[in-house]
Amino acid sequence: MPASIGYRKRFCIEWRRCAPSDRRVNRYLRSILYFLFLLSFCTSNRPQQTLASLPANGLVAISGATLIDGSGQPPVKNSLILIKGDSIMDVGRVGRLKIPQGARLIDARGLVLAPGFIDTHSHSDRGLDSDPSAKTQVSQGITTIAVGQDGGSEFPVGEFLEKLHRSPAALNVLTFVGHATVRSKVMGEDTSRTATQAEIDQMKSMVEQAMQEGAFGLSSGLEYETGKPATTDEVISLAQVAGRHEGIYISHIRDEADKTLEALAEAIEIGLKGRLPVQISHIKLGTVAVWGKANEAVALINRARQRGQDVTADCYPYDAWSSTIRVLIPSGRHDDPTEVRRGLDDVGGAGNITIVSCKAHPDYEFQTLEAIAKKEGISPVDLYMKIVRDGGAGIVCRSMTESDIRVFYQQPWVMVSSDGGIGSRHPRGAGTYPRVLGRFVRELHWLTLPEAIRKMTSLPAARLKLRDRGLIRKGFKADIVLFDPLNVIDRATFQQPQLISEGVKSVFVNGGEVWRDGAATGNRPGLALRKNR
Repeated sequence: MPASIGYRKRFCIEWRRCAPSDRRVNRYLRSILYFLFLLSFCTSNRPQQTLASLPANGLVAISGATLIDGSGQPPVKNSLILIKGDSIMDVGRVGRLKIPQGARLIDARGLVLAPGFIDTHSHSDRGLDSDPSAKTQVSQGITTIAVGQDGGSEFPVGEFLEKLHRSPAALNVLTFVGHATVRSKVMGEDTSRTATQAEIDQMKSMVEQAMQEGAFGLSSGLEYETGKPATTDEVISLAQVAGRHEGIYISHIRDEADKTLEALAEAIEIGLKGRLPVQISHIKLGTVAVWGKANEAVALINRARQRGQDVTADCYPYDAWSSTIRVLIPSGRHDDPTEVRRGLDDVGGAGNITIVSCKAHPDYEFQTLEAIAKKEGISPVDLYMKIVRDGGAGIVCRSMTESDIRVFYQQPWVMVSSDGGIGSRHPRGAGTYPRVLGRFVRELHWLTLPEAIRKMTSLPAARLKLRDRGLIRKGFKADIVLFDPLNVIDRATFQQPQLISEGVKSVFVNGGEVWRDGAATGNRPGLALRKNR
C-alpha cells in the first residue's frame, strides 16, 4: 500500500473515532478538523483562471481536481480527465496521462470532480418549456432528471420524449408513466370509485404503450385524490405490465403519516406481485405520531431486501414537505371541523403550515396558517375550510425531524432526490444537492463525501439502469460536476426558494458545459432518455 493511501486510511479511522455521532464534540473543532481532512485530498493551489468556455463536442482536459468517481471509493487527488465529444475519453493522474495536443485545458485545482448528479424524483417537467436551461437544477450539479412522478405524467410518453428530442433541455430527461394519469384518462372525472376490470384493462394498454415508447416504469401517488380510491390489486395489474419491460415501480406511498408502515408494506407487496423493483419516493415520517419511527421503517424495508426483493428509496434533505393543502385531511372530509382540527394537530399545529401558493388569496403566500388566522380574526380550522372552498392552496409543512432524516440517509440503499423542480416554492428545488454536501457532509458529518456522491450518482444510475452514467469511467458519458468542497452550500430558503446555491463551479452534460462561474452557458446538450435504448 502506498504511504499516502495508508496515511489517508489511518486519518479516516482516527476521524471516525474522534467524531462519532453519539458524542458531544465541539462543533467549531469539528469544522476545523473537517477543513484539514479536505485539504489532505485537495491541493492548496486555487484556480487562478476562469473555467474556459467550451464547445459541446470539443476535446477537453480537466486537470488537478480531486476525483470522487461515484463508486464510494476514496478520493484521488491531482486527477486528469479527458473528454472527447459526449464521452469520457480517459481517466488518470496529472503527469501520468498525456494531454492531447489542442485540448482545451481547465485548471481545476482545489475543486472536486464527480459524476453529474442524477435526480430520481424531479418535477421539472412542469418548467422546462419556460426555462430549458434549468438553472436551479444544473447550478446544483444535476445532469439527469426523472420526471412523471407521484402518479402524474405526460401522455403519450412518446410525444413528450419526441418534443424533448426536437427541443433539448440543458440536462438529460427520462420519464415514468403515471398511474393517476392513465386512471383519469380512462375514468374521466369519475375517479373517486373503484375501477372496473374493463377500465383496468384499458389502463394496462396505456401503460404498455408508454413502456414501448420509452417510459422507465410506473409511478403512483396513492395519497392523492385520483390515486387514493385505487385498490392495491389495480396498481399491481399495471405494475406487472411495467415489470415485463424491466421497468420499476416508484411510489409516493398511500400514507406518509400515521399509517406510513402499512403504506410501505403495500408498496413492497406491489413490487413483489408485480415482479419489479420498488423505489419509495421521498421517504419520510410526516406527522408527530410517527416521529422517531425511522428505524422501524428501515427494518421493514431491510426485511424485504433480505428476502431478495429489490427495494430502495430516495430522500430530500429538508424537515418540511410540500404538497396541496387538501392532503392534510386524509379522510377527505374538508368541511368537518373535527377532522380538520385533527389534521392540523397531526402536523404539530397551524404554525407549521405555510401557504406558498394560493390563487384566490395571493396575500396569504409565505405566511403560516396560524398567522393568517390571527390577522383574519378566525380560527385556523375555519381558515382551512375557507381556503379549500376557495380552490385550495399549495403548502409547505414543517412536520419532520432531522433525526429521522439522518437514519434514512445513512442507509446504503437510500439515494438523494429533490422532489422539486423549476419554479419550486420549496427550497429543495434549488438547494438539495449542495445542502447534502454542505450541511450533512461538511458540517454534520452524517456521511463521508464519497458516500454522499455515490448516493447522488452511481446508486441512482444503477436503480434506473443507466449503464453509461453515474461513474467517472472511460467510455461513460461526460456528465460531470466540479465543485468547491469547502464552500458548497444551499442558499434557498422557504421565503426565497429560488436562490441559487454556492460552490458549484462547472457542470457538463454529454460533454457540453451548461453551468460556469455562477451562470448558465446557454448550451442545451441534454438528451431525452428512453428505457432500453
